[in-house]
Amino acid sequence: MNTEPSKHIKDLLAFLDESPCNFLAIESVKHRLLNAGYTEKSLCDAIVAKPGDRFFVTKNDSALFAVRVGALSPAQTGFRIIAAHSDSPCFRVKPRAEMLGQGGIVRLNTEVYGGPILYTWFDRPLSLAGRVILRGKDALHPVTRLLKVDRPLLSISHLAIHFNRGVNEGNPLSKQKDMLPILAKLNDTLETDCLLLKLVAAELQVELEDVLDFDLFLYDTEHACLFGLNNEFVSAGRLDDLSMVHAATMALIDSQANDATQVVAVFDNEETGSGTKQGAGSPVLANLLWRLMESQGANADEFGQAINRSFMISADNAHAFHPNYAEKYDPTNHPSLGGGPCVKINANCKYMTDAHSAAIFKSLCDNAGVCCQYFVNHSDVAGGSTLGNILTGQIELEGVDVGNPLLAMHSVRETASVTDHEDMISVMRHFFDLKEK
Repeated sequence: MNTEPSKHIKDLLAFLDESPCNFLAIESVKHRLLNAGYTEKSLCDAIVAKPGDRFFVTKNDSALFAVRVGALSPAQTGFRIIAAHSDSPCFRVKPRAEMLGQGGIVRLNTEVYGGPILYTWFDRPLSLAGRVILRGKDALHPVTRLLKVDRPLLSISHLAIHFNRGVNEGNPLSKQKDMLPILAKLNDTLETDCLLLKLVAAELQVELEDVLDFDLFLYDTEHACLFGLNNEFVSAGRLDDLSMVHAATMALIDSQANDATQVVAVFDNEETGSGTKQGAGSPVLANLLWRLMESQGANADEFGQAINRSFMISADNAHAFHPNYAEKYDPTNHPSLGGGPCVKINANCKYMTDAHSAAIFKSLCDNAGVCCQYFVNHSDVAGGSTLGNILTGQIELEGVDVGNPLLAMHSVRETASVTDHEDMISVMRHFFDLKEK
């Protein structure tokens, strides 16, 4: 059997390695869009676009909105929107992070971001990535630089089993005590002064006094890879939700111009509730779509028509059936790895899916020749929510929450299916390519 990965899977692995945090993920998407002929615009400037134009804008360096303007007004066709998110559970470095311990061991003070599976981060080669803010021309205009330290720099070391014989029977963890990574062994305690900022300045080749602040996160330096007898699985960090970001980006790039305006919306901060200016709970997408239509002479009523003719695929991963824990899953709706994209349903409206929107997505799958699965929580197991229903608090869009099934969601390394990723790209591309009748 041929186990050579396709170009999309090779690019997925590269994308995951390039994207250790939200800021770098957006930079990776930008590069792919620019190479595909998209231009970058600024939300600080006028948003003017004519049919056929392809552009993208960013918010806070961590959210991105890509648009291909359709041949017809969105008032006639609606918008075709695919949404995903750039952030993943991890550890954020606090200010004044250096903590000097006995024997000159320096740890970094960190804070948990989102809901990671904590113990999966132990005893791994970790490093730092994120955004650094430098002194600019004046106080209101600092300069942003992205940082990715490409070598193992840190490790969160577990307590030896000899000091905790019951570790395998349950091991409660303190986020403040147990999860601090080791950075250095120093001989002179004075070396701890601005140790992290000195490292940052050296990596960026800037003066120490020009480093004003940072948003830095830990990441696992081990590369994304394939595994399985036939390379049928993907093992990587941040598959939730960067695999859906990648699928949406590839679908947009691979699709054709259409009568309908096509949009990929990559929000940030889904893992912490989406309540930021760059999150799905903000009006950032609604404002962009309105500005786009207004620049083409549309009025508020036409904008309302456009929204009510629109459809959104909210793409965030789902839970694959784990054969070791069958009791955790719904008896009749548990998607399997390699079984295709799945529709996510919740009776209490944690997802935006209803029967009408689910039928639309299932028809898209049928037309694309792709199998479709369903995910519904076991009724005794509480589930989470995602972008779709949060975004509808800002725009009354019809849409469906979908995702590819994953094992070990929120682990430092998650597992996905190669064929599911290819299938999701196919469905998304068909959604963008589907002609108005």
